[in-house]
Amino acid sequence: MISISNLAKHFGDRTLFEDVSMQFNRGERYGIVGANGCGKSTLLKILTGEESASDGDLSIPKRAVLGVLEQDHFQYEEDRIVDVVMMGNAPLWKAMVEKEEILANAEDHFDGDRYAELEDVIVQHDGYGLEARAGEILEGLGIPTAVHTAPLSTLSGGFKLRVLLAQVLAAEPDALLLDEPTNHLDILSIRWLEQFLDSYAGVAILISHDHRFLDNVATSIVDVDYQTVKAYPGNYARFVQSKKSERDRREAEIEKREAEIADHKAFVERFKAKASKARQAQSKLKAIDRIEIESLPESSRRYPKFAFSQRRPSGKQVIEVEGLSKSYGDKAVLEGIDLVVQRGERVAIIGPNGIGKSTFLKIIMGEVEADGGKVEWGYETHPGYVAQDHKEQIGSARRRLDEWLADFIPEATVSYVKGALGAVLFTGDESKKKLEALSGGEAARMLFAKQAVTHPNVLVLDEPTNHLDLEAIEALVGAVRAYDGTVIFVSHDRWFVNELATRIVEITPEGVKDFSGGYDEYLARAGEDHLDAQEVLRRARDSKRAAKAGGAAKGRKNKKKQKGQGGA
Repeated sequence: MISISNLAKHFGDRTLFEDVSMQFNRGERYGIVGANGCGKSTLLKILTGEESASDGDLSIPKRAVLGVLEQDHFQYEEDRIVDVVMMGNAPLWKAMVEKEEILANAEDHFDGDRYAELEDVIVQHDGYGLEARAGEILEGLGIPTAVHTAPLSTLSGGFKLRVLLAQVLAAEPDALLLDEPTNHLDILSIRWLEQFLDSYAGVAILISHDHRFLDNVATSIVDVDYQTVKAYPGNYARFVQSKKSERDRREAEIEKREAEIADHKAFVERFKAKASKARQAQSKLKAIDRIEIESLPESSRRYPKFAFSQRRPSGKQVIEVEGLSKSYGDKAVLEGIDLVVQRGERVAIIGPNGIGKSTFLKIIMGEVEADGGKVEWGYETHPGYVAQDHKEQIGSARRRLDEWLADFIPEATVSYVKGALGAVLFTGDESKKKLEALSGGEAARMLFAKQAVTHPNVLVLDEPTNHLDLEAIEALVGAVRAYDGTVIFVSHDRWFVNELATRIVEITPEGVKDFSGGYDEYLARAGEDHLDAQEVLRRARDSKRAAKAGGAAKGRKNKKKQKGQGGA
């Protein structure tokens, strides 16, 4: 459906990619991967028409409707949430609005011909079912029916972006081109999106840094690397294996040819002065000239070198939490939470969205005041906190990165600060970048750089994989594994939890479930996967059915009671 031929993109003397030719077909789902700054978003913008290529051709059918995620929700602030979603289908929405205007002015003037035309458009595009479809999509993305008729301005920023995603999906486009569509989604809505994409008939082209999402959704991986773009069949896990095998094969071929050259040179060196071997030596020299060794290009993927170490060990008991409770208005978020963490543990705090996991971390870090209970840090504990909102924690002052980091280590030399920044991929003049110019991933790397230079003996991490690319997530796992302090973290990333947790603490409406052991062991014991979206969906459906059944039973009971009272 969408094809590109000999596509290239240059910025000055820098080449993002060139000589790219491929076709994106209906019914397929393409996951675009690559290092930050390699050109993933640029490639997507070329496909959407937001940017032009430096060279090559892009072919898209003239009548094709492209679904592209907007970022500007301010233009819809006063519109009803469900209306914002329906606006995604622009021709149908315009027809519906114009029809309502004709009806509103019917007493003064009624244009019957135009009304009939609009009615045909609405019927042809199933316009009378549009609001219901919009509502289903909003529900799937975690926005309840009760708020669908409220203005968009009543939602928080993350939920506004969900509405804009719903707008794209409701448009029923021929192609979906989405940059990080799982940002701001929880497990349930991510799973719903996966199922939506699984049944989507058009072509889907997606940028994502989510291991599991790419494994569950992608039918092909489009790799932006080595200044080119290459498609690999299969999901992300298969792509990783294929790319490694390909690189290993090419390196082995180079080694083989280098060994041949070395053998030929050794022969020539040994027998060049011997007349009886002169012809053979000359033949070996010619053979050396014929051997071509293709140099392997350098990958654009860069792995930050996160490294955490504690200034000194804490006491054996790191923190004790007793009877912790917190409410916002009438909503109780945490009730009677008890927890004791020992030195050296890596504690994963899990549970459904809205249960209070982030609030719990904010309370123990003194960011939020509890309504009841106590928090007591142990002897010589020095916690380092990375909040979920990286930009808020890092600030947005017009300060340079090196100045900001130096504030935490006033005794450090300039070269030490530059080295710490270089380790997290801010090299050269990048160390003079302003804080306000940082992307989400760059802000996250800066916060981890702060933890590296301040040497806390307790790391407290709230959704630490947010905004990080795949390489940074893998580097973070390695650094936390090597860290000899204590770790308390919240994460919805099952892969991340799987790799790191030595203890699982699940916060539930009934209280805390505490398991000493790894995540796989916990699942074997618990018998259900609390981070598995399919399982979460099943339990949510069961809970909803139970609630409806309970409501119906209560209604029948009340009717019987009223009937009995009437008989008396």
